[in-house]
Amino acid sequence: MKPAAYKKVIGFLSIAVLFLLLTNYLALRKLDLATRDPAPVEDVEKEIVSKPISKIKPKKRVGTIVLVIDDFGYRNDQVSDGFLDLGIPITCAIIPGHAQSRKFAQKANAAGQEVIIHMPMESTVPESGEEDYKIKAGMISEEIEWRIREVFKDMPEAVGMNNHQGSKATMNGKVMSVVASVLKQEGKYFVDSRTSSATVGEKTMRSLGVPTMRRHIFLDNEPDKKKIENQLEQLVKMARRQGTALGIGHARPNTLAVLKKEIPDLLARGFQFEFASQNVK
Repeated sequence: MKPAAYKKVIGFLSIAVLFLLLTNYLALRKLDLATRDPAPVEDVEKEIVSKPISKIKPKKRVGTIVLVIDDFGYRNDQVSDGFLDLGIPITCAIIPGHAQSRKFAQKANAAGQEVIIHMPMESTVPESGEEDYKIKAGMISEEIEWRIREVFKDMPEAVGMNNHQGSKATMNGKVMSVVASVLKQEGKYFVDSRTSSATVGEKTMRSLGVPTMRRHIFLDNEPDKKKIENQLEQLVKMARRQGTALGIGHARPNTLAVLKKEIPDLLARGFQFEFASQNVK
């Protein structure tokens, strides 16, 4: 065979060998991919389902709920902290003069919650406690004024006030006029807790130009969880019907438990929570 022809044969055989090697590699590769275990369908589905589901934002607001939580100051523990961590605006009504009053006012303010004075006032039923702070029907105006100014000095975080007890004091026009006068001078608002149906608190505040609103529902006069849930639903219905409703609860474990359970659903239903200061008129 001539050298030129020999070279052509060698070149042809080399190309053929390379072609066969490439074909064999691709065939083995295809076989390898085909015999591998596919990802189980269930695992993929589980992965999708286990991803956190975003909260559905309501299309429109259906009502505004104002929550005032009374009786802070007695405690500074997981229960009181739990109210600060509800993830919604709450108005914290702190009784002056107790061991935790000052500390909790600072903590609530730092957490972005609203602080008001839960002012002890004389009741028609004899009650002990907070005597150095209590507003009584027989007091002279100067004494009432001094006591109110002192508690605001002690809790400068406070932007308003509501009454602790006070069924007797809030029925007294003279007393409430003095309270209103001081609040107006201090630039504070008043929430009438309506511990008596005969209260003149709200009426007096309005007549003297103090921003005010009233309590519509007490959430937890009875501490049973089911009853608290029922009261909360009454508050919800009122907020839907009239646009805004104010409910008063207390810094208690069952009240906290019910709110933690129900608030996410209320937000999803279109209810919005606001501070009392955003709704006083």
